[in-house]
Amino acid sequence: MLKRRIIPCLDIKNGRVVKGVHFAGLTDSGDPIEACRAYDGQGADEICMLDITATVEGRDTFVEVVRRVASQTFAPLTVGGGIRREADVRRLMLAGADKVAINSAIVTNPGLISQLAAKYGSQAIVAAVDVRRMPPRSGDTEPLYEVVIHGGSRSTGLEAIRWCEMAAELGAGEILLTSMDRDGTRDGYDLWITRTISRRVGIPVIASGGVGSLEHLREGLADEEGSADAALAASIFHFGLFTIGQAKAYLHEHGIPVRPPEPSRGITLG
Repeated sequence: MLKRRIIPCLDIKNGRVVKGVHFAGLTDSGDPIEACRAYDGQGADEICMLDITATVEGRDTFVEVVRRVASQTFAPLTVGGGIRREADVRRLMLAGADKVAINSAIVTNPGLISQLAAKYGSQAIVAAVDVRRMPPRSGDTEPLYEVVIHGGSRSTGLEAIRWCEMAAELGAGEILLTSMDRDGTRDGYDLWITRTISRRVGIPVIASGGVGSLEHLREGLADEEGSADAALAASIFHFGLFTIGQAKAYLHEHGIPVRPPEPSRGITLG
């Protein structure tokens, strides 16, 4: 049975870890190098770093931060934010990224997925999909979700399920699915959209947005609930509520297959 992954995520602004609600009201949560070293030491399966204002501000992604983190950690590193063309991906790969997560650029130019997958392999290309639930309409038989971009500030008109299917068809290796309604709320993942997309696409789905407890991680990964292949979380790890090891122990106790943390790992934040 495939092991489920636990992925701590660091939202980065101006070289610092930040956290907010719905990508707003951001507060400083520490140094990314220190945080990544701690998560690596705790046994994170992967680490995700997102420069959350790079696209909005038109800046290149934080290549130097990526280089420093990659030189001091062993866990695979996924990096996103401000990626607009193949040259951006090349710089990040040379800096040590294992995967790139792309959102706004592939919505504008879906063919970029195929271009990058052909050059770097599908396993290195993550389609980051931010979704928002739309108000119900008369006659709807199930919820409707729209893809949003630029940190959730712009609507696209794209229906989320079909866009995820298209991204997979074009060559993306994974979907990083973030509920903008749940982001930062600690109310738990949006299980309906996570489960629906996980069952419709033929590639792994990473659940994101809303984790406030270890039970939320279990819900996101359980076959009958979220059905995701990996669970991404930020606040519960950044603020020291739980360690990666505690999360994996809880999941193991509740029947979710996970890789145990290395015995020698025990670094904590703070």
